[in-house]
Parts: sequence; structure tokens; C-alpha cells
Amino acid sequence: MVRLKKKYYIAILLTIFFATEVSLRQFWGFANAPLYYESQSYEYMARPNQDGYRFGNHYHYNAYSQRSEEPDSTKVIVLGLGDSVLYGGVMTDQDSIATSLFSAETGMQMLNISAGSWGPDNCAAYLKEKGLFGARAMFLLVSSHDAHDNMDFKEVVGKHASYPDKQYLFAWGELIGRYVYPKTLGRLLGGGGNSDDPDKQVLNGIGIRKKGKVFNPGFAELKAMADSANIPLIVCLHPDKEELQQRTYNEQGQEIIGWCRSNGIEPILELDEGIKADMYRDGIHTNAKGQRLEADLMKKYILERL
Repeated sequence: MVRLKKKYYIAILLTIFFATEVSLRQFWGFANAPLYYESQSYEYMARPNQDGYRFGNHYHYNAYSQRSEEPDSTKVIVLGLGDSVLYGGVMTDQDSIATSLFSAETGMQMLNISAGSWGPDNCAAYLKEKGLFGARAMFLLVSSHDAHDNMDFKEVVGKHASYPDKQYLFAWGELIGRYVYPKTLGRLLGGGGNSDDPDKQVLNGIGIRKKGKVFNPGFAELKAMADSANIPLIVCLHPDKEELQQRTYNEQGQEIIGWCRSNGIEPILELDEGIKADMYRDGIHTNAKGQRLEADLMKKYILERL
């Protein structure tokens, strides 16, 4: 009788375990995170040829690791360059990111060349390696902290939760290891903070400033590439929530504005273009409504400069 009861309880536990495992995978996309690779040129990027669902949202990366369809030479191509704001992450569906909206609504193709915590120098290094894909324009979406968000080549791929290089074997394992443990026991033991994670400051705070000693050289590198190809470089400055509340860009944002104007580029200032608090999902990243605004800005300013 005791053995039967034990078998009965074990069967119940196994049923719960596997039922939850299936649910976590199917409905939440656990053990199905986008994976990353290291680069000696531009630090890291999403691996090419990935397609999946995570937290109910679709993500797709082409053969060049761009969050886009394969480059289509029959269309007018625009390079969309940026960091996690343009990238969208798994909290934004593939069809809702600004680059996808722009492509669907204009008949052109904007290639989404971005990654979390990238700066203009990452973008420039990627283009030096991969080329310009026959683009007719560059659209660079930056925030104030990009003025000094310079590449440092710290090892993050496979080291921090935001940049995995392999999947968890079990969805349960990811739930506990990536989400439950860091927020509970990991904090108590001092091991759940991922203090070197390049996304951590962006995800957790506002009033973001980076500490690169010089102005990010990628701005000038992208300008030189655009000039060499005889195509426009369009710069859009996205505010964090602190800047939105104060209705002005911080000193690093002012550096970017100053650089643009001294180089013959009139930047698009989202503070002047109607961005609102309900367009954010945290201290800096835009939700679907914010991505909609950015897609509209892309259409407005790219079309008039082509």
C-alpha cells in the first residue's frame, strides 16, 4: 500500500512537472531565447538564422543576424542602426518593431542592424565587416548615453542572462536559474546582480550615462561611410524617461546634438516629435506605441531625404 502511494505521488509530481514544462515552452517560450555570438569586431550580436517565439512575441534573424527578412536587392534598402531601443528585444513582436512597420508600409526595406547596449561604434564595425548592402540611406537611432557608450569588449556572451550562447535543457531550469534565483536567493548571496551586464543600467534605471572617455568614434565613422557612398545619415535622438520628464536632453545628449549640427546633420529630436510617457515600457525602451511613433518618424524623414 505504501509503495502504491509513493508511485501515485511520484506519478502526480511527474505529470505536473512535464505539463508545466510543456506550458512554459509553448506559451512563454522558455528554453527558446535568442542566442548570441562573440565578435572581435563589434563585441557580440544575435546568431544568424534564428526564428522563434518568446513571451508570446515572434522574433526572427536573417543570415546576417539582422532582425529582418533577408536583404532584398529589388527594393530600396535603408540601414536601421541602433541599440536595444531599435532592436526591440523579445518583449516586442517582430511585426511591431519600427523597422518592420517601416518596411511593410513603404515598400522599401529597412534592415534592423542592432543589439542590446550597442553604440554607434558597434554599428560602424559591423558595416565595415559586412558592407552597406546597397543601402540608399542610414537611419541611426541613438540615446544620450550613446555619446560615450564605447566598445570595451568585456565578455558577456554566455556570461550574462541577456546574452545566452546556449539554451537551457529544461524550461523549468530557465525559470528558476534566470528569473527566480537571481531575484531571491541570488540577491541574498550577492550573486544575482549581473553587475557587468551591459543591459543592466538601461533596464533598471533612468538618467542613464555611460563613461567612455571620448565621444563615441562611431558617429564620425558612420558619417564617413555615408559620405563615401553618397547617401544620407539621419540621426534620431531618443530620450530616456528622465529626459522626457525634464523636457530636455542631458549633457551627453547635448554633445550628440552639437556633433550632428557641426557635421551638417539636423538631428530628429523625439522630444519635439510627440513622444509621451505611455510609449515606454521601462526607463528607456519603447513599447508598441513608441515603436509606432518611431516608424512614423522614419517614414517622414527618410522619404523626404531620398
